[in-house]
Amino acid sequence: MAGADFTLKLDDPDSALALAGEAESTLRRLEALTGTSLVLRGLDLELRGTPSQLERTAAVLELLRPLWSEGQSIGAVDLQTALTALDTGRGEEHQQLGKQVLARSQSGKMLRPRTLRQKAYVEAMERHDLTVALGPAGTGKTFLATVLAVRMLQERKVEKLILTRPAVEAGERLGFLPGDLQQKVDPYLRPLYDALHALLGAEKVAALLEKGVIEIAPLAYMRGRTLADAFVILDEAQNTTTAQMRMVLTRLGEHSRMVVTGDPTQIDLPPGVMSGLHEAAEVLEGIEGVAICRLTAADVVRHPLVQRLVNAYAERDKRRGPTGR
Repeated sequence: MAGADFTLKLDDPDSALALAGEAESTLRRLEALTGTSLVLRGLDLELRGTPSQLERTAAVLELLRPLWSEGQSIGAVDLQTALTALDTGRGEEHQQLGKQVLARSQSGKMLRPRTLRQKAYVEAMERHDLTVALGPAGTGKTFLATVLAVRMLQERKVEKLILTRPAVEAGERLGFLPGDLQQKVDPYLRPLYDALHALLGAEKVAALLEKGVIEIAPLAYMRGRTLADAFVILDEAQNTTTAQMRMVLTRLGEHSRMVVTGDPTQIDLPPGVMSGLHEAAEVLEGIEGVAICRLTAADVVRHPLVQRLVNAYAERDKRRGPTGR
């Protein structure tokens, strides 16, 4: 096109819409990050800028091609991750992210790792019988584990999916909550239900729960059991005591694997009680068959503000030390 320094030909309207974003928000964000001017005319994306700006922007668009060419929207995290990978010489590795599709949600969205550390986390879960994942909220620890667990269940690599978490939250105690035991613990397990509903739909989840193929239960229900032929996810593990952590880790049976997830900065145990997650990350480092994965604020894939909030609290902790811990 006249006046354009470079024009990228897009395949179809779906690709154009996915790349542009709502009200062209993705293009505006990419302009701010690269200094390149971007104008979408039909299926032609015109790029204007200096040679170095054009080269960098074109390279980022190519890294993200596996997403927008499939009509998948491009988020702020995707843009920043691609730019970081490009600037650190890891572009080729990053391009595999868009191709590493674990599953599709009920709405057809590709479910995949979105950062290189998330990619390493998924690969660790695939290769190890026990994976411990530490990181702040929004880094996909539980969701990616659930996606992989459902896939292995569908591929009949495991016979059962067990999701559990300690019923300890911000000083609350179960006895003060209304209802029977199941009603008392359901609020603590809701994030696990949400992930399953996104993957399988509410009706199928209900059917699998009724058959016992999927089990969602508080950590206390794991005592005395041997969890064989199962994919076990222990969520919010920062709120386990050292005794609880040891108990659940030793439940692992034959042909099973376990993923333990938690955020060491959000411990709700009573003061002076050591987190089982903290101890496990130290004790199990280097043990054969065990992977320890550490995600950071750079891996937050929720609203972009969440990443800034995580960083702000991390800086506060550096200055003053974690309160109450």
